[in-house]
Amino acid sequence: MSAPNLAELQALVDQWIREHGGYWDEWANLARLFEEAGEVSAAFQRLRGWRPRPAEVDLAGELGDVLWVLMVIANQQGVSLAAAFESTLAKVTARDGEAWRQWAAERGEA
Repeated sequence: MSAPNLAELQALVDQWIREHGGYWDEWANLARLFEEAGEVSAAFQRLRGWRPRPAEVDLAGELGDVLWVLMVIANQQGVSLAAAFESTLAKVTARDGEAWRQWAAERGEA
């Protein structure tokens, strides 16, 4: 069994939301995205020891929450995340590809 692609995941999110009462207001979802991104940041800080109070850390779960909300927002706005990703990959490759290689080489990672 292969992992679902982004379009399939977006469809699953849409189906789940419609079965559970519908989409929240788009501004509420945008606020939720920033809330979830903050939780990713907090988890990362704890993993690196930058946060004074140790706590259980579930970075994968927090990233999953961000992915969920991104899919919700994309669905609301009629955006294909697969197409958006392909476009971004082409843009980053053209704009930053060589600089990324140089940076990695300077760090001994290439």
